[in-house]
Amino acid sequence: MIKIAVYGKGGIGKSTTISNVAACMAEKGLTVMQIGCDPKADSTVLLRHGEKMETVLDIVRTRKDDFELFDMVKEGFGGVLCVEAGGPAPGMGCAGRGIIAALEKLKEKGAYEICQPDVVIYDVLGDVVCGGFSMPMRGGYADQVFVLTSGENMAIHAAANIAMAVENFKNRGYAKLGGFILNRRNVKREEEKVQELAEDFHTKIIGTLSHCELVPDAEEEQKTVMEIWPDSEMAQEYRTLADTMLRICQEE
Repeated sequence: MIKIAVYGKGGIGKSTTISNVAACMAEKGLTVMQIGCDPKADSTVLLRHGEKMETVLDIVRTRKDDFELFDMVKEGFGGVLCVEAGGPAPGMGCAGRGIIAALEKLKEKGAYEICQPDVVIYDVLGDVVCGGFSMPMRGGYADQVFVLTSGENMAIHAAANIAMAVENFKNRGYAKLGGFILNRRNVKREEEKVQELAEDFHTKIIGTLSHCELVPDAEEEQKTVMEIWPDSEMAQEYRTLADTMLRICQEE
């Protein structure tokens, strides 16, 4: 089982990218599970045509332990298995602790043994890398961390913090830094700045995505680019990225 965590600053296009990459992997015949680790619980919304899922935390909160695995796991486009960890109401608790509780509940219910995914992708908010937000980096969860960033200063700053967290955890048997993914916003010196960031952490840019209008157009339709325009150049960029991520994970 290939286990990947993708981190990035909020609003950088992480969930959109992951959903399209998950669809690419499913297209190859792989069983893919995408786990949203963001209190907004919108990681899988494009795979489910805009339909938001009941989150693991909401299920636990309302039903205690009176529920089944497939109350938490729902199928999306291409057969991707979708999970949303969820979080507390604003001001009512720690989102990081919510992620820990949700991932532990998935394990308890036998999600990985029963669903037998070939690939698990954790979609993790990367504005803060502490507590539960670092959970997918820990032993037994992801093996590789990929960081999505643009050349915008705040995105670069968040990406550096995430990479530093991976570096600090490396002696604990945690996930490795697989590299950076450049999601272009067409800002000045964009590729140069992200390349410098990669060099600072002795890694590389493993994929580059164009700033393409098909992406927000697909979001407006509440679908992935892979579903609406599978023959487009943008869809091919997602396929190339998916292939690279799989290759990096398989080389380890």
